[in-house]
Amino acid sequence: MTRAGNVGEGVAPLLELADIHYVYREEIQALSGLSLSVFPGERVAVLGANGCGKSTLLKLLAGLIFPRQGSYRAFGREIDERLLSRDPFGIFFRKDVGILFQNSDAQLFNPTVEDEIAFGPLQMNDPPAEVRSKVQRAIEAFGIGHLASRAPYELSGGEKKKVAIASVLVMDPQVLLLDEPTAGL
Repeated sequence: MTRAGNVGEGVAPLLELADIHYVYREEIQALSGLSLSVFPGERVAVLGANGCGKSTLLKLLAGLIFPRQGSYRAFGREIDERLLSRDPFGIFFRKDVGILFQNSDAQLFNPTVEDEIAFGPLQMNDPPAEVRSKVQRAIEAFGIGHLASRAPYELSGGEKKKVAIASVLVMDPQVLLLDEPTAGL
């Protein structure tokens, strides 16, 4: 793992893992005794061989899976499945922790690119006019206006990656988790 800068001195971490253990199918140890703190403004790169647990770590940080042992705190709160299913913190967490999956096909499921980018803001109950504005800004920022009415499954790998990134960034998350963001480009 590499870090950029001297961020975090005297500041509470945004994300904090302590002695995390995660096992797949009761036999495959993906994470064992992992501890990590991520502070506001910090950029952290997680490097390692295939199958060492990088994607598992990102899924855990995004609240998609939960550790068998250890603790996970985000934004000062202990994270577990029960907490993330409750309002309002679960909604806050889902908005402020964005994840880009390694495989864009696993992330794109709406009938059009425009619908894909609008999905997150609609789930947050943003007003329709605000959703349209956010979607338009994202489409312009990524230069994908020509793709707006196309189905994501029809796009090239690079186009899918752009749409997936736009669908995450439209939420303006505090934490951005990128799992192999250049894969397939």
